Order: sequence, then C-alpha cells, then structure tokens
Amino acid sequence: MIPSVLPTYNRAPLNFVKGEGSWLVEADGRRFLDFGSGIAVNALGHGHPALVDALTTQAQALWHVSNLYQIPQQQALADKLVAETFADTVFFTNSGTEACELAVKMARKYHYEAGQPERVEIITFDGSFHGRSSAGIAAAGSEKMTKGFGPLLPGFVHLPWNDQEAVAAAIDEKTAAILLEPVQGEGGIKPMPDQDLKALRALCDAQGILLILDEVQCGVGRTGRLFAHEWAGITPDIMMVAKGIGGGFPLGAVLATEAAAAGMTVGTHGSTYGGNPLGCAVGNAVMNIVAAPEFLAEINRKAGLLRQKLEGLVAAHPEVFEEVRGSGLMLGLKCKALNADVVKAGYAAEIITVPAADNVIRLLPALTITEAELDEAVTRLDAAATAVAAG
Repeated sequence: MIPSVLPTYNRAPLNFVKGEGSWLVEADGRRFLDFGSGIAVNALGHGHPALVDALTTQAQALWHVSNLYQIPQQQALADKLVAETFADTVFFTNSGTEACELAVKMARKYHYEAGQPERVEIITFDGSFHGRSSAGIAAAGSEKMTKGFGPLLPGFVHLPWNDQEAVAAAIDEKTAAILLEPVQGEGGIKPMPDQDLKALRALCDAQGILLILDEVQCGVGRTGRLFAHEWAGITPDIMMVAKGIGGGFPLGAVLATEAAAAGMTVGTHGSTYGGNPLGCAVGNAVMNIVAAPEFLAEINRKAGLLRQKLEGLVAAHPEVFEEVRGSGLMLGLKCKALNADVVKAGYAAEIITVPAADNVIRLLPALTITEAELDEAVTRLDAAATAVAAG
C-alpha cells in the first residue's frame, strides 16, 4: 500500500522536532549539528530571533491579500534588493523552481518584443539543477530527472560544464540566453572560475543575448558576497533567487535589469502567493542582516577557518576524501568512499550533510555558525570518516 506521503524522497530515519541556531533536536533528544541548513535555506540558522519576530508580528497583522493590491512589505523588499544589486526590478515567487519559469519566459519575451521571435533557445550546462518543473528539468536535461515524463519542453541546448569554445560555437540566430549557476550545487559544488564568468558575460554582450544566473543555492551571502557573481565583477541580466532569501520561509524572486524585463507587462505573469506579506516580512529581516558588510566579512573569516580545517581532514583521511571544493560557506568534500556512506556515518556522528553529484557531500552551515561549532563539526566529520574507513 502506498504511504499517505507520496514516496518520492528516500528519507533518513530522523524526526527533528526543534531547531536552535546551528542545531537540530531529534524526537529522542539527540542534538545534531546541522551542516545542511535545509539545503542552504536556513541561512540564519533555526529560530533566529529577528526572523521569529518579523514573522509573528506580521502574522498578527495580515497574512495574505493577493497581488491585486499594493503590498508594503513586498515593496520594501524589492527596494532593498534593487539597492543592493544590479537589478532595476523584482518579481517575487515562492520557490526557485517558480523563479526558473519566469526567467525563461522573460528571456524569450525580451527577444520577441525586440523583433527576434526566433530567439527562443537557452544554453545550459551539464550538472546543472534549475528545479523540477517542466522548464527546470528540460533546462538541466539529465536523464535522472527527465526519464519517464514524456516529451521534454523544447528550446534548451545542453553543453559540457565550463567549455567556453562549445558555448561560442553553439550560439546562433535562435539563441536567447545562457543560463548557469555560478556555483553548481546539486552538481557537486563546482564553481565557475571568475575569468570564465567574465568571458560568458562578454560573449553575451557581443552576441546580443542575455545572461541568466541561477543563484538559488549560492546566493544571499552563501559564498561570502551577497551574490556569488560579485566575485567575478560581472552582473547578469536576469537572476533567480530563493532558498536563503526567506531564511526558512518559502520565498523566491527574479531580479532583472529594466531592459531584460521590458517584455513583462501587465498580464504576462502572476503568482497567487508570491510576495505575500508573511514571506516578504521575513525576507526583509534576512536582508537587513545578510547584506551588512560586517556580516559578509564575518562569513569570509569563518569560511577561511573552515576550509583550513577541512583540508586537514582530507589529509587525515586520504582513503575517504579526495579534495575540498567550493566558495565561502558553500563547500563540498569530494569523496573516494561512497558519499552516501559518509552522509550515513555522519548521522551516527550526529552531523547533517547533504549528498550531491560527482560523489560529493555538501557542507552548507548556517551563516551564523560559531567558531566553536566549526570545530565541533570537523570533529564529528572526522568520526564519520573514521567509521567509513573502518568499514
């Protein structure tokens, strides 16, 4: 008999009932150090007082009105995002998947309004992940996500990761945009080198196409800048944001320049819940904290400490780990042992990590993690590695 919850997840036998900062409390009382953060969602950890206050205060005033009316909390968050980024305008969604849908529509509509309706194809890359909607799985193109779901949504060209020559050769009169994650998350914590991001930006400018960045996982302070592309000194035309922007509350957004968004006029897109007062109240609280220069500087300081400790862990367990990769507090351990075994051993050591492609485990702690908790995390990862090595 099928369970009442559709069994599309291979769930670990853990039941968390409470979260406190960087810690999760299991129903039996065990305390797990959370190095997954709900897959980079709980940017400020569990139960951050500023987020709790924002949510409860808003909940006592107004939950939902729909986008048929002005929403002050939404306007305030849009103003913050515009002030802190390349963007001129913002559309709010509930998730990264929804943000992908709009980003694809926006890029195609841009060219349609410019008198180039044939420009509908979007170049994407192996190892990418852009959600599980029809557009998202078609953009990624991996057999794992597309098998059995019928004909794929057309209009996507899949290329090897970080092959600049292949990108240049693939652009033709049908190309509308290039879409990529500055740091692939599900694909195994693979950053696009700064010089290659710059080259893609220049290529888009030269060919008259748009650059779409998916910063759903790597954005909102995760790499030590507010958004990961800032390290390369470039800006996109369109950017997808979600996960950390809501700090645990469902919230996403598409940020765009005025030119890129020109085709998205009244009636071209909508969302029942997107940008509701509850989500935007929390999003404002997140931005007030994460966008502060001193907060970002602290992320980079702690990221340096963690990376140094992880390099030592890899050196101590060469039979289990191969290398450290990533940026900021979006790090991965490339494994020689099966990554699923390392994640499972982590459960026994009471630390949460997240598996990814390329036999990697993701380390995505709260941006508010303390130095003592970093030390404790490496101690627990060391115990997990020792258990894996022992078989």
